[in-house]
Amino acid sequence: MGRKIDIHTHIMPQHMPRYSERFGYEGFVHLHHHAPCKARMMVGDKFFREIEHNCWDGGVRVQEMDEAGVRLQVLSTIPVLFNYWARPKDCLEVCRYLNDHMADTVARYPGRFVALATLPMQDPQLAVEELERCILHLGMVGAEIGTHINDWNLNEPELYPFWEACQRLNASVLVHPWDMPGSEKMRRYWLPWLVGMPAETSRAICSMIFGGIFEKFPRLRVAFCHGGGSFPGTLGRIEHGFRMRPDLVAVDNEKPPSHYLGRFWVDTLTFDPAMLRHIVQLFGSRRVAVGSDYPFPLGEERAGALVESMEWPEDIKEDLFFRAALEWLPPREGNSF
Repeated sequence: MGRKIDIHTHIMPQHMPRYSERFGYEGFVHLHHHAPCKARMMVGDKFFREIEHNCWDGGVRVQEMDEAGVRLQVLSTIPVLFNYWARPKDCLEVCRYLNDHMADTVARYPGRFVALATLPMQDPQLAVEELERCILHLGMVGAEIGTHINDWNLNEPELYPFWEACQRLNASVLVHPWDMPGSEKMRRYWLPWLVGMPAETSRAICSMIFGGIFEKFPRLRVAFCHGGGSFPGTLGRIEHGFRMRPDLVAVDNEKPPSHYLGRFWVDTLTFDPAMLRHIVQLFGSRRVAVGSDYPFPLGEERAGALVESMEWPEDIKEDLFFRAALEWLPPREGNSF
């Protein structure tokens, strides 16, 4: 068994209720099991994605984890299931179903999984209540949220109760891009995923920095997917804009973006040795953790393979393999890493 912790993996139940029929409006995902060990994710009659049994079967996941040398996966839902656009109580019902499934998976395979709750973030009070249930009663370690909540960026005052609860409950937070603006103008070449997702992650990081979220809630432990998206590659421009136009940028926080390097985590999902070196140099090896996007094709086929290929001292690799993740995750009893 390996010593890697994979902080960025996705899971969903094998069967989804027909929520569109239950709630009386469209937009919810259901599954069409059209072949053994395979299913199509459908939104109404529109095909979204093909998934296989490693997306719902914990036993299959453990086998593939062992082959990749992964000791622990951090489970989170698939962003298309966030449902922030739905009526809050309907979204809560879906969240509870998804969270109960993740908690059951964790219980069935002791020591191999921990889970992040999905929450009805469009209603922060409901989100806090579900977060409390998931952490205090289901034993989850935190929450996965989107890079924005409908019309709210992550700095909006409406979300302060959520951030306060995360700090109070010692919750890890994983921020994942979703609902990429401009997708209707990027219909070809998979551009929403290739261009929109990295920009979305930078949007979230900048919103939290410029909005002073890390100042207001200094004990937050937040990780951003996909190597921090476009933020590391455009930090020079972001920093320059902050210094040249403070009247536009530094209106809610007088500290520059560079002040927060090392204040949050990113995953290793860059697919490029030069960029991986860059983010380790920017954030520090204790703030870059293996994340594979398992089990999807835009992810890393073998979690941590790029890190393994790097000519780094073993202690740096071990930081990325598990120490960074352990500093992001809440302390766990019986931790043998």
